[in-house]
Amino acid sequence: MSWGTELWDQFDNLEKHTQWGIDILEKYIKFVKERTEIELSYAKQLRNLSKKYQPKKNSKEEEEYKYTSCKAFISTLNEMNDYAGQHEVISENMASQIIVDLARYVQELKQERKSNFHDGRKAQQHIETCWKQLESSKRRFERDCKEADRAQQYFEKMDADINVTKADVEKARQQAQIRHQMAEDSKADYSSILQKFNHEQHEYYHTHIPNIFQKIQEMEERRIVRIGDSMKTYAEVDRQVIPIIGKCLDGIVKAAESIDQKNDSQLVIEAYKSGFEPPGDIEFEDYTQPMKRTVSDNSLSNSRGEGKPDLKFGGKSKGKLWPFIKKNKPPPPPPASASPSAVPNGPQSPKQQKEPLSHRFNEFMTSKPKIHCFRSLKRGGATPEDFSNLPPEQRRKKLQQKVDELNKEIQKEMDQRDAITKMKDVYLKNPQMGDPASLDHKLAEVSQNIEKLRLETQKFEAWLAEVEGRLPARSEQTRRQSGLYDSQNPPTVNSCAQDRESPDGSYTEEQSQESEVKVLATDFDDEFDDEEPLPAIGTCKALYTFEGQNEGTISVVEGETLYVIEEDKGDGWTRIRRNEDEEGYVPTSYVEVYLDKNAKDS
Repeated sequence: MSWGTELWDQFDNLEKHTQWGIDILEKYIKFVKERTEIELSYAKQLRNLSKKYQPKKNSKEEEEYKYTSCKAFISTLNEMNDYAGQHEVISENMASQIIVDLARYVQELKQERKSNFHDGRKAQQHIETCWKQLESSKRRFERDCKEADRAQQYFEKMDADINVTKADVEKARQQAQIRHQMAEDSKADYSSILQKFNHEQHEYYHTHIPNIFQKIQEMEERRIVRIGDSMKTYAEVDRQVIPIIGKCLDGIVKAAESIDQKNDSQLVIEAYKSGFEPPGDIEFEDYTQPMKRTVSDNSLSNSRGEGKPDLKFGGKSKGKLWPFIKKNKPPPPPPASASPSAVPNGPQSPKQQKEPLSHRFNEFMTSKPKIHCFRSLKRGGATPEDFSNLPPEQRRKKLQQKVDELNKEIQKEMDQRDAITKMKDVYLKNPQMGDPASLDHKLAEVSQNIEKLRLETQKFEAWLAEVEGRLPARSEQTRRQSGLYDSQNPPTVNSCAQDRESPDGSYTEEQSQESEVKVLATDFDDEFDDEEPLPAIGTCKALYTFEGQNEGTISVVEGETLYVIEEDKGDGWTRIRRNEDEEGYVPTSYVEVYLDKNAKDS
């Protein structure tokens, strides 16, 4: 089977067919190119989808992903990201192994096809030229023969006519001979050209055209084989990533199997456990007896009971219902000039009649945290530094987390200090590399940071130890942290601190009777308005610049000298004064204190 023998007369059709074959190849290239674009778009959409549902860093959503089901979801998102990567691999491999290769082959194929058909047209033109030569010699031979016949007839006519002179007859005879000779020459030329044409035609149809068509046939068959190989590569590119895609799917299945409902339930307990004990039974209140109503220690009301008519600011109520207290953060403190009576959800008039027990229970369920103590009001912090607004178990977790973070920061600073020390040693051994003295300032700064972090860690570790029971529940040092005006009204501040915290050291809310709350507000205003400026007990020098952004703090500049009016009472803050109008708190670690000995002794 050969196109040269079977299709010797189909030159034009073969030319159209081979062009169609190239068009098919280019169409397949376009198909694969669009497939790669789809793969890239699909991979991009998968990556965007995975990124969209990833938890945001340093957000509450990230904390919720500690559960095994959420971790499995994160693993699924990561596996989908890898899955998208495999579709990118498919696109890249198809582009490099199919599109680029076939595009280059199409150019070569077009060039080869052009060359083969150029040779075919050249052979075709040659045989056409030979045919034209043959036709020309044939017509010339035919013309000469006719001219010779006419010349012969004219000679015979002249020879038969007796009136014609002998000279005219001789002239006619010579003309006839010339014509016969020309006819013979044309005959010989025609015969020669005919033989040559037959030879060229035989070569054309049996040698040149078969060879050219054979080359075209081979070219077309190579094209067909090449497109078949490309289709195999197309499938193989997909098959190569199937194992990795299978691993991604296996990873999703493994993540799903790692979900532990019991563990998630335990995490819920750890996240929301308060550490409080359930309330006891409510005693029967007999309204038929003509005597003052008594309330049990575990009653939902917060009355002081019999024999305690005195109402003191921050007085501690007997009945506590810890689980019913809202565990949201204490509200931001009001401005220093504000009266407690203006606080939202403030106390009502003590003259109102007592409400039924069901109303008091609803009051417990819907109550909002009130001002927990005067010191936090002065400092202006919405969340206490020791997390005392949280239940004991949650407070312990927060303190432990803070200690771990500080330890990591200390380790980081120590690594930096070690690196600077090594660099300094290198500078000492090789002075040309740098000046060792240039690192002293940086080394001192890192050492100061480490010392500050260690002091901070010790403070949080002390609070943590208190919560965990390793220290007394309320030591003198921690008691001082509850109030700003300890020297002026120690019993009041102590009561405030105790009311602010549960027996385990966490924040609670006292539900007092209406009349008692009103008295508390009045005492609060008196203490706030009658506060007199404290005398200076020494001086201090600012070691670092501190920008006091919270209410109750004061900004200082490094090297500035100020007056100390209240020393650190264990909470890490020192009260200072710049002039009669500017005073506030600064971190103790930021200043160097020089106390007056006489003032300290007094």
